[in-house]
Amino acid sequence: MNSTEAASDQNNCGICRSGLARPPSEGIFTAECSHIFHYYCILNNAKLGNLHCPVCQTKWNKDNVPFQVPPPQNNNMSTHFPSQQPTRWHYPQHQSMQEPPEPLTFSDDEPLPHTSSIQSSAPQNITVKTHTESSAISCAESIPNFPVLVSILAPPLQDSEGHGRTPIDLVTVLDVSGSMEGTKLSLLKQAVKFVIENLGPSDRLSIVLFSSSSRRVFPLQRMTVDGRESAVLAIESLRADGGTNIAEGLKKGSKVLEDRRERNPVSSIILLSDGKDTYNITANRLLNQLPNSIRSSDMQQEIPVHTFGFGYDHDPNIMHAISDVSGGTFSFIESVGMIQDSFALCIGGLLSVVAQEVRLTLRSASPGVKILAIPSGRHVNEVFDDGQQGVIHVGNMYAEEQKQFLVHLLVPESSAPHTKTSLLEVLCMYKDLASNELMEVQGEKIEILRPDVCSPAEKTVSLEVDRQRNRILVAEAIAEAQRLAEMGNLEAAQALLAQRKEMLLTSPASQAGDYHSNLFETELREVMERMASMKLYKQTGRAYALAVNSSHMSQRASTRGDASASCLNAGSVGGRRRGPRSRSSYTALNAAPGEFHQPLASALNAAPGELHQPSVAVGVFETPAMVRMVRRSQNRNQPGP
Repeated sequence: MNSTEAASDQNNCGICRSGLARPPSEGIFTAECSHIFHYYCILNNAKLGNLHCPVCQTKWNKDNVPFQVPPPQNNNMSTHFPSQQPTRWHYPQHQSMQEPPEPLTFSDDEPLPHTSSIQSSAPQNITVKTHTESSAISCAESIPNFPVLVSILAPPLQDSEGHGRTPIDLVTVLDVSGSMEGTKLSLLKQAVKFVIENLGPSDRLSIVLFSSSSRRVFPLQRMTVDGRESAVLAIESLRADGGTNIAEGLKKGSKVLEDRRERNPVSSIILLSDGKDTYNITANRLLNQLPNSIRSSDMQQEIPVHTFGFGYDHDPNIMHAISDVSGGTFSFIESVGMIQDSFALCIGGLLSVVAQEVRLTLRSASPGVKILAIPSGRHVNEVFDDGQQGVIHVGNMYAEEQKQFLVHLLVPESSAPHTKTSLLEVLCMYKDLASNELMEVQGEKIEILRPDVCSPAEKTVSLEVDRQRNRILVAEAIAEAQRLAEMGNLEAAQALLAQRKEMLLTSPASQAGDYHSNLFETELREVMERMASMKLYKQTGRAYALAVNSSHMSQRASTRGDASASCLNAGSVGGRRRGPRSRSSYTALNAAPGEFHQPLASALNAAPGELHQPSVAVGVFETPAMVRMVRRSQNRNQPGP
């Protein structure tokens, strides 16, 4: 550390990073390890039993830590600032800096409208498609690991502008610690106001802030004209100060949803932070404090937390762990100017949920055919009855969202040549939100030819199966490379990624020019570059790899660093704009509603063996509703004439 950096550290609080040159009444605390903090910052740290220095992790003598605090002035608040430091979170209309006390429970949510905003209509079915790796297996062969691709595609919104869609209860949990002061806070306000603008009168929003403690500053309220105005006032009043206590913010945000009297069909939490949690050093310690409503693995009761790590100083391990345990996604916002577009990508999906409790049931269709494995990522799967049955719990699906699963089968030899062997029966069950009905869609029985000898055409590898195999291999390689990088073995990580890249480039799908396989190659290249040194890995590589992992494990779009090969790239600030591009790359951003051409949807409807080349440059998991919302965000930011 040079003398300038040392002087800067001595002049800034070790928790909130803001200056120590403040009014004497606030007080400062010098720890036995010589690091300096605002008294009220370290007070909140100590009240949670944290006896380690947030800067150097030295364990302090408990007798030297300021545990003695004045009695709280209000016993309704679960966490307090010291009485000499009034909270700075306030609505503009309040004359006093003192906030009104929070209620003991948050059962003050605004009632839902008496009539549902969802357009009651005939249900639209989820589409089920299947592909086998090849069209035939010779009758004398027994294949121990034969892959079959099962794809499901959710129906579109009945109105592409979202009128009559499923309403949502959304809680934003926002970091307003001292490090957010300045441009970051201004951009956060702008991004949340964009979210508010795009919520409808049946949607409800609550705003929770956290720094050294947490506070709900806006109750769960409908986004009517008046509701939006009040929410914007709350956002405009935000001030940055204090440390970073993510766990307290999440507990407060989940309590808003747990205590509500009425419930919209869809619920979610958006969490944004730019710093490391100064109260919980490890992900496990933080996760142990979270309520069951977030940690629950019950797909019918999930409250997904979509986390956004902002800048280079956040803790991607903690943010990814929160999203993973709750069923949300982790986004890495590398560029300051991308925060609003990143929020837009997320809410574009959340505001287009068309199906819930989606479940795939697979059954062996012939004696001897067994299900061996289903690499389904974060979607829970079960294989039982000695491989005769399997279940994949998919959860909710956004409009026109696709989920694909490779099912590995044992296929025995056949005693009847020149016939077909039935492999699998597929059933998709879900709750359709447009009609509020429980639906069942029976897929076509999966069969394969059994000739004496397979012709070259019958041995041709399905490009759809190969594409999905490529995706899984790349995702696994990135996860393993990250594990090696965490151990400090960047050389082995680079070697693994290079090997997997070579495998990818020689695969049938990549050789045929498959667009998505090219995207996978872009991901590998990006991770390799961000693992060029340990310094670069810690700065951006870890967050980028975890964001890629989150996206692949859930098969759902998230922001990844500079947003290469994503609809976000068209309007990103400072993005490097790499990855597959063509003259028609931004067709999706300029298409009129209803004219969007979705690569994955079209791929499902392609003729067998036909390689679909999309005319738009979007990420693998980006849906039409997501792209439209990002386009709206980017248009909003365009300078006027």
